[in-house]
Amino acid sequence: MQEALYDFINHYGYIALYILLSAGIVGVPVPDETLMAFVGSLTVPGGPFTFTTTLIVIYAGTMTGMIVSYVLGHRVGKPFLYRFGKWFKLTPSRIERAEGWFKKYGLWAVFFGYFVPGVRHFTCYLSGVSGVKFYKYLFFAGTGALLWCTTFLTLGHFIGSNLEEMFAFIHKYMGLSLLILAALAIVGVMIYMRVRKRRAIP
Repeated sequence: MQEALYDFINHYGYIALYILLSAGIVGVPVPDETLMAFVGSLTVPGGPFTFTTTLIVIYAGTMTGMIVSYVLGHRVGKPFLYRFGKWFKLTPSRIERAEGWFKKYGLWAVFFGYFVPGVRHFTCYLSGVSGVKFYKYLFFAGTGALLWCTTFLTLGHFIGSNLEEMFAFIHKYMGLSLLILAALAIVGVMIYMRVRKRRAIP
C-alpha cells in the first residue's frame, strides 16, 4: 500500500500530499508519519519538493481534516462514529479510549493526540460532539498540527537516505518519549492552574 501512496505522490505532487493528509486525519488508513517523513527525505537539495512549500501543504491538509472531523462530530454526534466508524477503523474500543483521554485532558488531548496512534482521529470528532468552541479547538488543533507536521517532515529531511532506520527509531522510541513529554507538560499545566487558583482565593 505504501508503494502505491508513494507513486501517487510522485505523480500528483503537492495535490496528492494535501489529499492524503486530509483523508488520514478524517480516519482513512493513511500512514501519516511515515508519509511525512518520506516526503521530508525528498526535500533535500535537488529533490522534487521544497521544505517550506511541503510544510504548508501538509499543514493545510491536516487542518482541513481536523475541521471536517470537528464539523461532523458537531453536526451528527457520536452515534455517527459508532455506526460508520468501522469503515475507517474507528472501532468502539478506540472511541472509548479517545473519549477517556478527552474527558481527562480536554483540548490538550487534541494538541498531544497527534503523536498517539489511534487517538488523533477521535479527539477531533469528540471536540465537535462535546460542543467545544470552534476558536478554542482551532487554536489547540492548529498548534498541535504545526508541531506534528514540522517534527516528522524535519526528521525525514535530515535523515534523508537513512529513512528506513529512522522509521525503526520512531516506532521504538519516539512514541514513548512524546508520551512522557506530553504527561510532563500536562502535569505542569495542572500544577500551574492549581497554584493560580489558590492565589486567587482571598
